[in-house]
Formats: sequence, structure tokens, C-alpha cells
Amino acid sequence: MEIIEKAPAKINLGLDVLYKREDNYHELEMVMSSVDLADHLSFEPLREDQIVIESNKAFLPSDQRNNVYQAAAIIKKRYGIVEGIKITIKKNIPVAAGLGGGSTDCAATLRGLNRLWKLELSMEEMIDIGMHVGTDVPYCLYGTTSFIAGKGEIVNVLKPMSPCWVILVKPQLSVSTRKIFQQVDMTQITHPNMKELASAILRQDYSDMLYYMGNSLEDVTIPKHPIIQQIKSRMMKFGADIALMSGSGPTVFALCQKQSRAKRIVNGVKGFCDEVYMVRTLR
Repeated sequence: MEIIEKAPAKINLGLDVLYKREDNYHELEMVMSSVDLADHLSFEPLREDQIVIESNKAFLPSDQRNNVYQAAAIIKKRYGIVEGIKITIKKNIPVAAGLGGGSTDCAATLRGLNRLWKLELSMEEMIDIGMHVGTDVPYCLYGTTSFIAGKGEIVNVLKPMSPCWVILVKPQLSVSTRKIFQQVDMTQITHPNMKELASAILRQDYSDMLYYMGNSLEDVTIPKHPIIQQIKSRMMKFGADIALMSGSGPTVFALCQKQSRAKRIVNGVKGFCDEVYMVRTLR
């Protein structure tokens, strides 16, 4: 028996860092949505009690460093699963890109193993496991436009965002989320209003949504990697409704409602960066 799960990328329509908590995490408010750039994971039972990870990307670790392996190991230990599992990851989402690739793969693993092993885990139980792996996993378990709070464990589903085209541009660099958060200076960052952003989405008011979008972490990542601002400016020059860094970066995304304009943006940035994707929002 083989089970297949789709793991879509996420974008941060908004991200506000409120303060540093006593547990050394940051209190966040975010609005996330998902797009139709996705990894695909397949799950096959093995007789031997082991976890085997295979991927189409040679650089992807296949041991405890992989979020998928970690999720499978926690489930096996917590629920006394003695049979093995082979998980094959077809990777399409860029890694270390601010698009939640590792988190969405982890979420897909929780959903897939829940089905395969007939565990009947609740969303709350899967979120608890996911938070041991990554703070974006709870959102990725839902995978639809949501307001997120706390460390990432509080997810309030909104309406799907207004349908539009999304252009993703990943420059040739990787960013460590942990290192970016370590360098956050609360007195120096901007604070976009996430509650107003969520309200605009609930009203399906596209122009208000654009007005309230923003990312506190741009103030940390962009000074270290000026190419991110160059990509944003280039996207706006070619007609984007908005251009914003996703997560801790370095991927920049643009939104636009017209396909012709989306294609113009793609053509305008293709010579500037190799990894360019034109996708749709997920409903």
C-alpha cells in the first residue's frame, strides 16, 4: 500500500515580531497563505523497523537532520509503531528559502502516516508533534489562508485570500531563520498590522490586503542581502501589485491579478535570478 501527500509552499502575506519570550522564542503574529508550488511525498510500509528517506535532490539529508525523518521518528516512538517506513520526497520547493519547504514536508508526513497507520490523530495531536519539529508546521497542517499567533502553534483559519497570480523569485543564497531571529532588534523593526490584514482578507478586499501587508524581518534580512531589495524593486517596476519577502527570506514574491502582467514580471526577473516560479494561490 502506498499513500501520496501533496505539500504546498507557503508565503507570508504578513509577519510581525511582537517581542522575545522567556523561552527564547519570539511572539509572532502572521498571516500565511499557500500556493500551488508543491513537494510530493509517498509513503510505503517496510517490514524492517527503520525509517528510509529518499529524494530527487542529492543534497537533502536522509537522517535526523531531515524534518520528515524527525516527524516519522516521533510518531513511531510515541505510538509504539514497530514496522518501518520508506518515504520518498519529490522536492520542488527551494530549500532555506522562506517558503516553508521543510515544514510543509513535515506536515505532509504527519498526515500521511496518520492515514497509513490508521492512528486517527486529531489536528491538536498532529500540531503537538509538529511543534517539536518546526514552528511553521501547524500552519502547514491546515494549508489555507490563516492568522497565526504565539510561536506558530495558534492557527485561526480565514477565508482563502483573493485569487491572484504569485511570482516567486529565489536568489542564489540561503538564509538561516534561526540566525535572522537572533539578530532582531525590537527597537529597529517595523510592525505591520496583522489584525487589519486578516480583516481585509475576511472582507475579500484585495486593495486593503495589499495596504496592510508587510514583514518585520525585512528590516533584518535585507541589509545583509541587498539583492532582496533589488528583486523587490524590479518586480514593482514591471507591474507587481506588491512585492514582499517571505518569512526570513531570501525568496521574494509578487502578487498581481492580471496574467499578462504576471508574465511581464517573470520575463523581467528571469535574467536577474535563475529560480523564478509563476503560480496561483490555493483556494
